[in-house]
Amino acid sequence: MDTYNSNRASWAPGLFSPLSPTFIESLEARSRDVQERTFCKWLNTKLEANGYPPMTSLVKDLSDGVRLIQLMEIMGDTSLGRYNKNPRMRVQKAENVNKALEFITSRGVKLTNIGPEDIIDGNLKLILGMIWTLILRFTIADISEEGLSAKEGLLLWCQRKTEPYKDVDVQDFSLSWSDGLALCALIHCHRPDLIDYDKLDKTDRHGNTRLAFQIAQDHLGIPQLLEVADLCDTQHPDERSVMTYVAGYFHAFSSMEQTETVSRRVEKFAELMQSVWTSRNDYERRVRELLRSMSEMRANWAAKSFVGTYADARQHAASFQQYKQTTKRSWVTEKQDVATLFGNVQTKLKTYGLREYVPPPGLSLSDVDSAWNTLLKAEADRSKAINAEIRQIKDNLRHKFADLANDFERRLRLISTELVSIEGPLEEQMEQVRELQTRMPALSDSLHAVAAAEDECRDANVDENDYTVFTVEDLRFELELLSQSITKKIAFIDNQIVSRNMTNLTPAQLEQFESTFRYFDKDESNTLNQSEMAAALASLGIVYSDEDMDLIYDQLLQDYGAVTFEAFINLLVDIMEDQTSPAQLREAFRGIAADKPYVTELDLRVAHLPASAIDFLRQAMPSSANDAGEPEYDYERWIDEVFEQDER
Repeated sequence: MDTYNSNRASWAPGLFSPLSPTFIESLEARSRDVQERTFCKWLNTKLEANGYPPMTSLVKDLSDGVRLIQLMEIMGDTSLGRYNKNPRMRVQKAENVNKALEFITSRGVKLTNIGPEDIIDGNLKLILGMIWTLILRFTIADISEEGLSAKEGLLLWCQRKTEPYKDVDVQDFSLSWSDGLALCALIHCHRPDLIDYDKLDKTDRHGNTRLAFQIAQDHLGIPQLLEVADLCDTQHPDERSVMTYVAGYFHAFSSMEQTETVSRRVEKFAELMQSVWTSRNDYERRVRELLRSMSEMRANWAAKSFVGTYADARQHAASFQQYKQTTKRSWVTEKQDVATLFGNVQTKLKTYGLREYVPPPGLSLSDVDSAWNTLLKAEADRSKAINAEIRQIKDNLRHKFADLANDFERRLRLISTELVSIEGPLEEQMEQVRELQTRMPALSDSLHAVAAAEDECRDANVDENDYTVFTVEDLRFELELLSQSITKKIAFIDNQIVSRNMTNLTPAQLEQFESTFRYFDKDESNTLNQSEMAAALASLGIVYSDEDMDLIYDQLLQDYGAVTFEAFINLLVDIMEDQTSPAQLREAFRGIAADKPYVTELDLRVAHLPASAIDFLRQAMPSSANDAGEPEYDYERWIDEVFEQDER
């Protein structure tokens, strides 16, 4: 026998592991033995009560179908007709068994995977399954407790009856019954005169179980279907056997519970009426509050007005949106809830055959629907008014921006047209350009108003504007472009005046010097800083030491205030007169090229020419690629091209 402890299941040394196949087979075999004995006793109670001798073996006694037919006639309270009372041949036994099985299925009992041959051949597993189905149908299926039926109803009944007993915790039809206390509690609950529960030895599992079996059989007429060992000496009492036995307690005590049922019926009716009364009051209170809230909201919308600004209109829109996302949703929920509450009240009343509830005047669901439809219309009107106000404000902002932007562009285009059409003597052109330049600050200031109008549009989420194609960025770009054009035009005219007065330079030299000046005037200010001037001179083959360059630059600043184009040209004239002849320049390049007829970029870098001068020479001098793909610059040809006018 398994070694069992009441507090905790344990296994003695040498026994099977609970997870081993051998243990599982042993457990199943033990359950079959208990079920066979319990089910046989249960069937015998039916047979003996009707004058039939008891069975000793399910396999043997049911195999010819005679006992099975007798049992069906008892349970069905009807006759199955003629059958073979002393069958000898297998076919006769099969006819008997088949008649019984057909009767079982005709009573709505579903049998699975069992046929006459299984009963005739003594398939105990299937026979036990069939009998369990019969027990469920004729003993357990009609058990009902608080809406639950069969197994769940029986378990709930046991739990309710044993709940006051602290030593009892019924959770199933197996281990919960292994100490006998649950059985004793059921007896004491209904017949406290039969057992003194408080004096029980709660640790005497076998004694408590034996006592319950004895009292149930002697005083309550509940046959002892189980043995004490079936509950106390196994790790897992068989659930079906325990349910079959406990169901006897339910039926035995059912008559005693009639009084309790009557009391409960009155209690339930009182609870029902109180619930209905509470629900009716709750419904009427909530409907009144809902109708009042909707009416106040409509009045609030009707009293609101606009001040004509986008910020004000957006505030109205935000408030309306907040209403839709919060207040209205709560009203939608409340409207649904009161409708559900009303329906629940009517359902309760109809279920118990009570008079229908009629709400007071003005508080019916139709009144709520009518008020709701009125609210929806007011809501639609409110939404249209807000949207119309916002559209009008946005359109006004579009017009405002478009008028300012289009006027600015017109003024910009006028100045640009005048700049392009300037002609005549250089001095007159310079005077006209200077006049245009004086009009630029006022034009630039007016762009601030355009930008402010665009900001208003952006704040109002106005992304499109059919009244203009311009943006502030477009106009700012064109303004800067026009300013640059005027500055360049002034520099150009100024340089042309200087070039016109330089009679001791050839046109080719003037063009070469002017292109050099423009190249190194990176900021297009028509002036060169010291590093730009040094790079420009170096690109022309004129290199000074840092000390000499400082002296030259300082002198130009004193004479001209800055290294303007005029200062640069005059410096070159002075230099050319002294040292920059074609022969001198060729000699300088030959020195850099180590007497090669060409120079490379590496030669120029080794000569420590500024990077900007090297970039200029690479672009100005003609070149060809050597075998390695590197460019070789023909300084001889370039000098000839630069000084060709002189040579002519």
